[in-house]
Amino acid sequence: MLYTRKSVRERPQFGLRMPKPALIRLGALLLFGGILLQAADPAPPAAPGGSTVQKESQPTAGAETDPIKLAKPNALGEKIVGGAPVINDAYVIGAEDVLNISVWHEAELTRQLIVRPDGKTTLPLVGEVTAAGMTLPQLGTTITEGLKKYMISPEVTVSVQAVNSKKYYIQGEVLRPGPYPLVVPTTVMEGLANAGGFRDFANLRKITILRGTERLRFNYKEVRGGKHLEQNVLLQPGDQIIVP
Repeated sequence: MLYTRKSVRERPQFGLRMPKPALIRLGALLLFGGILLQAADPAPPAAPGGSTVQKESQPTAGAETDPIKLAKPNALGEKIVGGAPVINDAYVIGAEDVLNISVWHEAELTRQLIVRPDGKTTLPLVGEVTAAGMTLPQLGTTITEGLKKYMISPEVTVSVQAVNSKKYYIQGEVLRPGPYPLVVPTTVMEGLANAGGFRDFANLRKITILRGTERLRFNYKEVRGGKHLEQNVLLQPGDQIIVP
């Protein structure tokens, strides 16, 4: 069969054909998308010698970096709620502590008691009890056993209303000198913080802790700077911190 020039031009064409303006727009969109991807995830810069420079690792959110706080010892299970310590069952009762004694369904026996200087206290029906040296559950058990002579299955709860037996003292060039209750394990740094800060002419390098016949030296500026943290000892009942 012979084809004329006209019949060749009129043969059907197969495949997708796009106008030139559409092709130009498609190419521009692909180029712009590639630029956006490269900007969103840039490659790390190359160091001299062809090696890749790695980004420095950032501290984990919430991680403690203060050297003073890192040196702080554990509080042996005591909790801090709203800035106030909550005494746990390991607390040892001492003279002059104020206790809450609660006997379930016995309002007449529920009361506050003060531990006398001799370490004893008195409760109706039970009589005189030695409280000093006991933990809260131990004293609760002693009272429960005393009440069993008069009651069936008494339920007793003992808590501390005020700590007066364990104190440390701060003297000298601080804003709030005086006695402070030693409810939870407390370091020298924490004890000084409780005193509200220093006066203008306080010598922060020559603070002394008097502990019986011992004299412990404490350099506040060193410890604050993260040096010689062994100075930041736990306070003991009766310790006196003197800030010259």
